[in-house]
Amino acid sequence: MSSPYTYTPVPPEPSPSTRPIRGTRKEVWAWAMYDWASSAWSTLQITIVVYYITVIVLPGAPGTYVYGYGIGISMFLAAIASPIIGALADARANKRTWLIFATVLGACCSAGMALVPTSLGWLVAVLFFGACLGFELCWGIYNGFLPEIADDDSMNRVSALGFGMGYIGGGLALLIAIVVLQAGHLFGLPNSKDDATVHLRIGLLITGAWWGLFSIPTFLVLRDKQKPQTAPLPVFDAAKAAIRQVGRTIMHFRNYGTLAMFLIGFLFYNDGMQTVITQASVFAERELRMTAGELAQMILMVQFVSLPGALAVGKLSDWIGAKTMLHIMLAIWVGLLVTAFFVTTKTQFWCMAVVLALVMGGGQSVSRAIMGFITPEKHAAEFMGFFNLSGRAASMLGPMLFSTTLNTTGSAHIAILSLLVFFIIGWALVLPVNIAYGKAQAGKA
Repeated sequence: MSSPYTYTPVPPEPSPSTRPIRGTRKEVWAWAMYDWASSAWSTLQITIVVYYITVIVLPGAPGTYVYGYGIGISMFLAAIASPIIGALADARANKRTWLIFATVLGACCSAGMALVPTSLGWLVAVLFFGACLGFELCWGIYNGFLPEIADDDSMNRVSALGFGMGYIGGGLALLIAIVVLQAGHLFGLPNSKDDATVHLRIGLLITGAWWGLFSIPTFLVLRDKQKPQTAPLPVFDAAKAAIRQVGRTIMHFRNYGTLAMFLIGFLFYNDGMQTVITQASVFAERELRMTAGELAQMILMVQFVSLPGALAVGKLSDWIGAKTMLHIMLAIWVGLLVTAFFVTTKTQFWCMAVVLALVMGGGQSVSRAIMGFITPEKHAAEFMGFFNLSGRAASMLGPMLFSTTLNTTGSAHIAILSLLVFFIIGWALVLPVNIAYGKAQAGKA
């Protein structure tokens, strides 16, 4: 995500001494608010949604495949679409419009799963895929706003603030779902021990409503700071131009070795992270027989413990450097995977979840900050689209590998250990990355 182009702010900066703040406090909080909103899906997906699909709608192997492959394929398609959408957004300066589109798709499909009869498993699977696709698409667009509202001095803190807000928002949405699961009978709902379906479907409605409603402040406040780069074109012509631009960017990657190396490394280790996060609930349900309520309580703990962890990573990154912080995060992730292979009790799983909570957003947050450092501001959406591409293109492999290994061997322990390869390869690739040199390549040094 580097470019030879030089960024020209709008309006031009008169001098460093009179340089305005890149993003206002209101804009920063509105940006972070989207993490609060969309995290309802990422949190309830690994508690309510996974249990609903793999136990209620499509029990056994069919549900495991639908869940794993639905996540994987949506990541792959989003990876293909993200750089094109990013280029279109750069050309028309309309990231906000695309963010609204992805949000409506994801939130409506999430709520729609609750309205479909459980007998229509195929339709539930389609809506699950649509919700996953909307969630994956929104991140490349959302990340494109980061270089517009934060400078190098505040990049780590603003990125960490977004993750922290996500943990709070996702945690509160999950808390409401837990109340429905555990105490729904007090409000006239069937007892969840006898019939969990109604409670789970209400949880799906909560997910879609939370995501959609709490995104409104982001849509009302955030605006693209760049002017359109080209005169407005019909969408089809603009898409063709965007594809050509993406092709040129890929051809120019040889000029940005630091960026290319980081993106490829991120592609691997992020795949491992995302798969652990999305499939840990499958591990707990298959190996430890945890119920939806127990999963929800554990993830609720993870959400709130993750908040101080994400904020601490942002602060520590300022002190010891983003690169050093990334190495620490990857070392802890590798240790967690090895430990998971020996976990056989719920108590052990809870202990491991506490450690995971402290580092869950750390690796993602510091990676996003590094990308912000080496991303040229003029092409923020397009190059952040490539960041999304590197994070999602191969991210289909992790969930699919986990699901296939689980159903082939019958052991979630082996399935979780198989993910270790992604961390080892990714870590080896980012080891020689020099952030200072990457900044120079992006025209920021």
